Amino acid sequence: MTDYTCDEKLDLRGVLCPLNFVHTKLKLEEMEDGQLLEVILDDGEPMRNVPRSVKQEGHKIVTVERLDDGAYRLVIKANAE
Repeated sequence: MTDYTCDEKLDLRGVLCPLNFVHTKLKLEEMEDGQLLEVILDDGEPMRNVPRSVKQEGHKIVTVERLDDGAYRLVIKANAE
């Protein structure tokens, strides 16, 4: 696991689409440009939809890592583009 010092963290395991993206978007809107947000998502629909939607909002996916429990850890850079 790559070690990033994230400014904020969200654990959205068990949160259904589109609420997981809504929580992510709201947190990113509170953050300063360039800050890092760690988001933990379930496999499947959340991992198909949230990264794509985050990029469309102008943020950058810095890294994606699969965790031991099958969930994914995303590090997102706020307003990176």
